[in-house]
Amino acid sequence: MIFNTHQFKAPLVNYIESMFHFNGFMPDHSIERVVPTGHVFIIFELDGMKRNTFDNETLKPLADFEKVWVSGVHKNYLSISAHDDSEMFVIQFKPHGAFPFVHQFIGELNDVVIPAEEVFGQEILELHQIIKTASTSEEKFSKGETWLIERFDQTMVPTDALVDLLSELDKQPVVKYQEVIDGYPHTQKHLIDQFKKYIGLTPKYYQRMRRFNGILQHIQNKQYLNWPDVALECGYTDQSHFIKEFRHFSGFNPTEFFQHDYQNEEPNFFPIDK
Repeated sequence: MIFNTHQFKAPLVNYIESMFHFNGFMPDHSIERVVPTGHVFIIFELDGMKRNTFDNETLKPLADFEKVWVSGVHKNYLSISAHDDSEMFVIQFKPHGAFPFVHQFIGELNDVVIPAEEVFGQEILELHQIIKTASTSEEKFSKGETWLIERFDQTMVPTDALVDLLSELDKQPVVKYQEVIDGYPHTQKHLIDQFKKYIGLTPKYYQRMRRFNGILQHIQNKQYLNWPDVALECGYTDQSHFIKEFRHFSGFNPTEFFQHDYQNEEPNFFPIDK
């Protein structure tokens, strides 16, 4: 399998989390559950295979996608297809980074997976063809970066105050998240408006999501867990609250999660039909 990533320079590095290309992926499952991380993605299929989203409960197909699509910020887990010998090219924006490129409030993309031309028009289909025909990962990255630079609107970047707050949240343990939020130099209403515009979530929901993803990092590759201790370390008031949040974001209770050895999988992708 080929898996390559691209290193950005300023200004793109401030807004793009990653851009990667893989080929020859051979999963041992056909449906996987994706937990929400607060990112917007542009996803290009380069193998001619349609991808599906599924109903989280029945696993019946909901929609199919081809060529290129946008996955907005999801508040809940998402069920998607996985394919043998697949090739894809993906742009992942930082939580605050998509707005200067999509040129619309990020909250308008919440909980949706849509054809990318609904956001970017015909130009994204032209980019898909260019990336698909490029022969190497490096050539694909060059074409993707050129397009991102052309789309970038400096007048739409988030304020320094918002970026500083998000950076501080990255540094602090979850028990200090509220302290960081309270230190925002403008009104709480202003902060909420900024979050909805650039991140698509309220500050409170963003905190909840980050805390859950912190749990997944905390428990990854562990062979034994004392769940009450995990709940306490991650700032939950009691175990029932912890279990409720765990199920909300992953679809599993903690015991089910551990029984399926999901702590040994990638921290945000879990096979459903392995």
